[in-house]
Amino acid sequence: PAGGVSLRLCSTRATLEGINHPLIDRIIRVDHAGEYGANRIYAGQMAVLGRSSVGPIIQQMWNQEKDHLKKFNELMVAYRVRPTVLLPFWNVAGFVLGAGSALLGKKGAMACTVAVEESISDHYNSQIRTLMEEDPEKYKELLQVFK
Repeated sequence: PAGGVSLRLCSTRATLEGINHPLIDRIIRVDHAGEYGANRIYAGQMAVLGRSSVGPIIQQMWNQEKDHLKKFNELMVAYRVRPTVLLPFWNVAGFVLGAGSALLGKKGAMACTVAVEESISDHYNSQIRTLMEEDPEKYKELLQVFK
């Protein structure tokens, strides 16, 4: 989602006419929660493995996730989407998952990361298909972000 793609922020609801608001609200809310959770997973992994040989790799992946979260924070504002009420849960659960997987060692942390990233990839591909079926031209900016 980072990739240097800019998104024009919408100042009025009128500029959002014609979009499927319930669909876009749900997509952005879920994706934001996922990126937030991913950030917390990396925070947990860094708390345990940050000073180990794998620390720089985890930090590099976390920096990418920080960019993704920043983009979804922008989308929340642009599309006027409220965050999920479950953010406090993701805060704790993500950190615990990250720290717990890291306590299993480098392989445990990487297995967690691979599983999460594969799930996210499948999720974004499903959203891309849905938006393509709706109207690829109308959702061109969002499609670019998801790709």
